[in-house]
Amino acid sequence: MPATRSSVAPLPEVNISEDGEVRFLHLGTEWIQGSMLLDAPFDIELDYVQRMMAWLLFVDPDSVPKRQALQLGLGSAALTKFCFKKLRMATTAIEINPQVVAVCRQWFKLPADSARLRVLLADAGTEIRQPEHLGRYDAVQVDLYDHEAAAPVLDSADFYADCRQLLTDEGCLNGQPVRAGRQLRPVAGQPVPGLRGRCGLGLQAHPRRQHGGAGPAHALAAHPPGAAGACRSRAGALGSAGGEVAQDVQGCGRVKRDGAQEVC
Repeated sequence: MPATRSSVAPLPEVNISEDGEVRFLHLGTEWIQGSMLLDAPFDIELDYVQRMMAWLLFVDPDSVPKRQALQLGLGSAALTKFCFKKLRMATTAIEINPQVVAVCRQWFKLPADSARLRVLLADAGTEIRQPEHLGRYDAVQVDLYDHEAAAPVLDSADFYADCRQLLTDEGCLNGQPVRAGRQLRPVAGQPVPGLRGRCGLGLQAHPRRQHGGAGPAHALAAHPPGAAGACRSRAGALGSAGGEVAQDVQGCGRVKRDGAQEVC
């Protein structure tokens, strides 16, 4: 059966708050679902969301504007805006809550749809099974949290298998940590269950800057086999300018081989 959210669960109300230079998005609770720097609305403010751009370390920088990105869950549109405005990528986002889309347009500087930007109002678990999405995206970013920001609303093995079908041959998946007790959290350099042909890298974000600040947050980076060496090289070249993301990547284990097959 398709991996979908409950059709009877009501969608939460959307509200915003501000703290100095930052505007926050909430879903009816105090927990932070996204943010925006008021004086730099197309930058990414949250550490956890920054780590969802780690896929850039696996690709040739010159190729990025020719690639396509997909966000599952709009949040405050930070990823969508960054891919569209900063990276000049063709960008699609899927969001189930029409209030989130409206608030992002009005309060978070989300541009109107265009030839390079689409925001689809749909259940991500169902929409990603549509033929138009299969094998299309070079970057898939998954951030599907509940209104309390406690856990992903879609995180089953079947859901991640569906996400795998969205990727191009060089495509990477970055996204949400896995619900406590699940077994999909990656070990560096090892294949990720449900993401056939992709190896995992776990990225830990700053514990006080994430969804409500409730402990450390882990972001998943699932990359093509053989890409980790180039990834570490780019991270090393970035050095201190690459910040904690580059340090996370440099800390990934050495390239491992399973017989003649390179798995990381």
